Amino acid sequence: MLNYFHVLCFILVLELNQVIIPTYGTVPDQQNLHTPEWVDFDEKPDSLFFKDGQRRIDFVLVYEDESKKMTHRRSDRKKQKRKRQVYESNLINNGLQLEATRSVLDEKLIFVKVHAPWEVLCTYAEVMHIKLPLQHNDLKTRKSAFNWFSRLFRVDENIIKPEQEFFTAPFQKEHLSNFYIQDKDTFFNPATRSRIVHFILSRVEYATKNNVKKFGINKLLDTGIYKAAFPLHDSSFRHLSTDPSCPSERYLLYREWAHPKNIFKLQPLDFIRKYYGEKIGIYFAWLGFYTNMLTVAAVVGVGCFLYGCLTKDNCTWSQEVCDPNIGGNIIMCPQCDRVCTYWNLTITCESSKKLCIFDSYGTLVFAVFMGIWVTFFLEFWKRRQAELEYEWDTVEYLEQEEQVRPEYEARCTHVVMNEITQQEEHVPYTACGKCIRMTFCTSAIFFWILLIIASVVGIIVYRLSVFLAFSSKLSQHINGTEAIRKYLTPQTATSVTASLISFVVIMILNIIYEKVAILITDFELPRTQTDYENSLTTKMFLFQFVNYYSSCFYIAFFKGKFVGHPGSPVYWLGKYRNEECDPGGCLLELTTQLAIIVGGKAIWNNIQEVLVPLVKNLIGRYSAAAKSEKVVPRWEHDYHLQPIGKLGLFYEYLEMVIQFGFVTLFVASFPLAPLLALINNMLEIRLDAWKLTTQFRRMVPQKAQDIGAWQPILQGIAILAVVTNALIIAFTSDMIPRLVYYWSFSVPPYGSHSTHTMEGYINSTLSVFSISDFKNESKPSSPWFGNQTTCRYRDLRYPPGHQHQYEHNIYYWHVIAAKLAFIIVMEHVIYFVKFIISYVIPDVSEKTKSKVKREKYLTQKLLHENDLKGVKKTMGKIADKIIKGADSTFRPKDE
Repeated sequence: MLNYFHVLCFILVLELNQVIIPTYGTVPDQQNLHTPEWVDFDEKPDSLFFKDGQRRIDFVLVYEDESKKMTHRRSDRKKQKRKRQVYESNLINNGLQLEATRSVLDEKLIFVKVHAPWEVLCTYAEVMHIKLPLQHNDLKTRKSAFNWFSRLFRVDENIIKPEQEFFTAPFQKEHLSNFYIQDKDTFFNPATRSRIVHFILSRVEYATKNNVKKFGINKLLDTGIYKAAFPLHDSSFRHLSTDPSCPSERYLLYREWAHPKNIFKLQPLDFIRKYYGEKIGIYFAWLGFYTNMLTVAAVVGVGCFLYGCLTKDNCTWSQEVCDPNIGGNIIMCPQCDRVCTYWNLTITCESSKKLCIFDSYGTLVFAVFMGIWVTFFLEFWKRRQAELEYEWDTVEYLEQEEQVRPEYEARCTHVVMNEITQQEEHVPYTACGKCIRMTFCTSAIFFWILLIIASVVGIIVYRLSVFLAFSSKLSQHINGTEAIRKYLTPQTATSVTASLISFVVIMILNIIYEKVAILITDFELPRTQTDYENSLTTKMFLFQFVNYYSSCFYIAFFKGKFVGHPGSPVYWLGKYRNEECDPGGCLLELTTQLAIIVGGKAIWNNIQEVLVPLVKNLIGRYSAAAKSEKVVPRWEHDYHLQPIGKLGLFYEYLEMVIQFGFVTLFVASFPLAPLLALINNMLEIRLDAWKLTTQFRRMVPQKAQDIGAWQPILQGIAILAVVTNALIIAFTSDMIPRLVYYWSFSVPPYGSHSTHTMEGYINSTLSVFSISDFKNESKPSSPWFGNQTTCRYRDLRYPPGHQHQYEHNIYYWHVIAAKLAFIIVMEHVIYFVKFIISYVIPDVSEKTKSKVKREKYLTQKLLHENDLKGVKKTMGKIADKIIKGADSTFRPKDE
């Protein structure tokens, strides 16, 4: 029995060793190197298979023949060739099959086609915990009441057939018979095959130096040993594939998704996920959901804008500004020292009319609405995301499937004890080293953020200094009648030029901070790709947040708030007089700033994202025009497309999240922002789709459970948006002072009117200043005309001659109290409503919960219970043998 037990253990160890897959291949001797099979192109341009027509091409590696390179020394070319040969040999040792073909257009290029056989796919599917179909989903689905309406916008099901729903489970080779396998060639779809091959490519060794293993296709690409590595598109986007076995999914995606004619159609998300993987699928699902939700916000925003347009003619305070008997008789004090002159209030007539459109009660309603809308958006997105997590098999992705980054794995030289498993494991740095790294990275982040703030301060100093120049150049005579004087004021000229310069500085800083954020994140050495992207996302958003929004925050909450009064102005750095708002108010200036930044950003992004790859591809095509008569294979067509980049969709998310910030944080100053965002996003979806399907190589399919670190960022913006909009209404607009005047200061004891009215509002909000109280350094150089001895300025202070002259009056303190009360009430009401909405709407729908429970039940039944039956059956046989052996041992000898 003891020998039998030893034999059994030995067999078990052998079987376990067969399951363990080496992470890195061994480095063979020169004579033991395995090389790819060399073949000639078979003149089949749309073929996705090896020359035998049976083995599918799962990945393509491209390199330049070292013997034809002229840019490197001979010794360097030999080293590169050796590394490449070792790498390819190790790929073959890991079970992959390689086939090499020389380029049709450029004889220096070699294309190495990679195929993963069935056994390799099964083995690594188990290692990667890939979830595969068990059986058809047998739960009944309820048809929505709006199904007939949504069908009008869905893709024709006869063209793109709906994906079949399956219950899935992590793949296990020993339970192969339990999985739904109709055809071995289609059991692993092309996206899954490419992901498995890329997993192997990222972990195969090509050299060892100083006992440190060097491995992975990424490092070989960075060093130029390989020029490209990518999975193939399955066809041309212009026409169907000539290969009858090819489904031409790329062509269908272009025709039914990326083409501009589909701008009002719903996206075929399951088909996108099938072709490009879950990571791209979840991005377009989020972008489409965000765009659909913007439709509601845009409708309400347009309604509020129209309300402002319809009521602007009834705006009493604007009528007073434009009235020659009221505004025409009010002379305003200069807004800068010496070079500025006195001006007439009627100059602000056009600005006040525009301000009536945006600074109305409709804007207040819209700001409250957007605070609630953003909560609905985030809560309903959580539900939609939970549905996609289940349907796309990413519910347990983070815990079971995601692998360690090769860069992290290569640096694991320290041994620590795992508190959970109580086993030793390798990590790249000690606890002290990790603390030092985090301290350094945090300090670097704060340093660069302070540098951004310094650039904003530089723009402010520019505003203050150039305003003097514009004031001396742009004539502002009170009796002037030039039409341009109404629009080209020193404040307007300063604001527009400063906004343009700010936009240019923002674009330059974006390029710098992108490199800085990547360097800091690489130094942190995150463990998984998700950790890496989340860390980079946080840093880049912090940089972008300060970079894009700081100028808007300055205009909204600081400009014109601390200016003093004409007799005692406040100076920056002891030299520059603090900037006042445009005569029409800071709200219009904030709208101008937003329009320039958002519009300029959209134009710049479209140029960068669409025109640049398009022009590069056109140049590549024209350069090969002389050889265009040759038949070119699919892999060479794809090679001449643009690479997607290491960060993939990072910049697409960043662009949309920054836009989300502009739409929500400052929506009180521009209610048409959701409409503009809606139009932009409808185009953005199709442009991104067009770009992916026509201009870029096929991206390596990747898993993604959700939108990652962008989710908490969106939640943070939603919370901050309530505060910013409340502050904009309270301190940037004139809504609260108008309400205080209407209800308190228009009637006795403070006012003289018998009923509540807005008449006299302008006169009550403009304080009086005696021109004899000007200091010599700020006294206007232009002569005063007429017999008036006073001028007016925007503030709430006692007049000269009062015992508290030039101090804030009772109206000012009433307004401050009302502003603070408004902020507290608005914030608490909206936050309370947000809390109720978050509590009432569950993150996961009951339908999705039922599907998850059903899948777990089937997994347990089909896999684990079968295991128990097998164990019972085996143990029963062993028990029978033990009993028989015991019977024969203890049976009496006479028997």
